[in-house]
Amino acid sequence: MKTVEFFYDTTRIPLEVPDDTPVLESRTGELKSNRNGREIVREAMDNPIESEPLYKLAEGKKNCVIIISDHTRPVPSRDILPEMIADLRKGNPDIDISLLVATGFHRPTSTEELRAKLGDDLYEEFKDKIIVHDAHNPECNTKIGILPSGPDCIIDKNAVDADLVIAEGFIEPHFFAGFSGGRKSILPGVADAVTVMGNHCSKFIDDPKARTGILDGNPIHKDMLAAARMAKLAYIVNVVIDEDKKTVAAFAGDFEKAHRNGCDFLEEFVTVPAQPADIVITTNGGYPLDQNAYQSPKGMTAGEATVKDGGVIIMLGSCKDGTGGDFFYHIIADEPDIETAYQKFLDTRQEETRPDQWCSQILARIVRKHPVIFVADPSQKEMIEGLKMEYAPTLDAAMKRAREIKGEEASITCIPNGISVVVK
Repeated sequence: MKTVEFFYDTTRIPLEVPDDTPVLESRTGELKSNRNGREIVREAMDNPIESEPLYKLAEGKKNCVIIISDHTRPVPSRDILPEMIADLRKGNPDIDISLLVATGFHRPTSTEELRAKLGDDLYEEFKDKIIVHDAHNPECNTKIGILPSGPDCIIDKNAVDADLVIAEGFIEPHFFAGFSGGRKSILPGVADAVTVMGNHCSKFIDDPKARTGILDGNPIHKDMLAAARMAKLAYIVNVVIDEDKKTVAAFAGDFEKAHRNGCDFLEEFVTVPAQPADIVITTNGGYPLDQNAYQSPKGMTAGEATVKDGGVIIMLGSCKDGTGGDFFYHIIADEPDIETAYQKFLDTRQEETRPDQWCSQILARIVRKHPVIFVADPSQKEMIEGLKMEYAPTLDAAMKRAREIKGEEASITCIPNGISVVVK
């Protein structure tokens, strides 16, 4: 027997399994660097991918908007932003720089969160030049075109009015956009709710190409690329981080080419072959992404990619903050069964997409095909059951129940961190 540890909240839960049990883990642990994160970023910016250097792009520009990540993303901004700002001022000492926080569909980022993200020095320098994007206020946003799939492309006015639009970001597997980073700084980052919902429509979410690790043929990615082009996103610095959230690689330059290079680099470390099993145990990588049920489909999709037909998925996520969104919860909980809920998603036209529908749809897609046993904080039992899943107080209890369903000799596959892998 061997012990496998699964990420849960701020700790790890051990489980003894047979020695031959497959454990699907990324190789991001190999992505260690003794170099300073700023040095890594500097080297990338000195060798931009299919782009002029940033200081050249800054020449003759009156103002620049740097799109930065919000509180939900562990982007090491303190490595990236000082180098971007230095290059902008090298090319144009008088350039007026603003920081636009890409909240997407998330809540606004607080002052405390911004200070923690930027550090005291950067925050104090730019505190009067920080704009927090609001997807839900039409007065803050401007139409710049139409997406290939039909919806209006509407983004933050501050980005539209800027002479130069650039962005920071990081690259990790994403459960329906393929990978994070790059074009996502625009859509959904600084896009209006109308544009986000059009892009995240049920038809696209249902597309088999809208999956973790897939860019080519992904309709969501295609719309995002178009939005970034319309927004004239001129330059990006995207990084890859290790398990300690430290910068280990950086890619700078053209938003599409530099991002693709970064994705290709990361893919080698995160892609794992599927190991079909009767019981698959997965997680959302622990804190902070397992704080609510809304985020849980991310880790569940890793289990979906390797569980056998009719197999059981055990999902670990504390969900101590509850649903993560009332609509996300009620769109499933208020229906008599999961099949009814799922069919309503499929019947929803693109222009009628509802907020947070996409995460609910992915959860329903999985639950309708597989019994899901969810290990969460005891206070969330009723919520888990409302989402048509079975609650278990511990991993041991979940395993006991899974074996009742699939038998004592059922095969097992373990995924200690479900959001860190691309299962193919």
